[in-house]
Amino acid sequence: MGTIILVAILGAVISAITGTLWYMNSTPMGKWHEQYLGFDKLSVEEKQRLIAEAKPKMWKTYSSQMILSFFTSFFIAFVTSYTIQNGGPANATYFYVLTIWLAFTVPMIGQNILWGTSEGRLAWKRFFSDSIYNLITFLIIAFAAIMIIK
Repeated sequence: MGTIILVAILGAVISAITGTLWYMNSTPMGKWHEQYLGFDKLSVEEKQRLIAEAKPKMWKTYSSQMILSFFTSFFIAFVTSYTIQNGGPANATYFYVLTIWLAFTVPMIGQNILWGTSEGRLAWKRFFSDSIYNLITFLIIAFAAIMIIK
């Protein structure tokens, strides 16, 4: 169980790193993210003001995101450990992660976009960006889990 928790913590860190890289302002996904948040229409001064207002609460946001990422990573680590301990191939974890992503994550992202404020081409960009980000993150966590648990 200790190994699973270790992998879950590592997975939460991996998720934070991939999210930071994926949504950087210098990437297309970061620019789309700014667009659907409405930041692209703000002046530099308005952006700085919003950032200054958000900074005191940012630790709560990042802590909450780390906890949510921990849950996802814990599940991936548990499935990996269970598969390997019961004689299954470690690579089956990639199949499990892919099917979980397709069956749960993609529909949830789609629902958020359908009922959210994104419209037109931006909605599709957000859908693909968020979906692919999650898949890449899940696969990296699965790879780390396999390497550590195997």
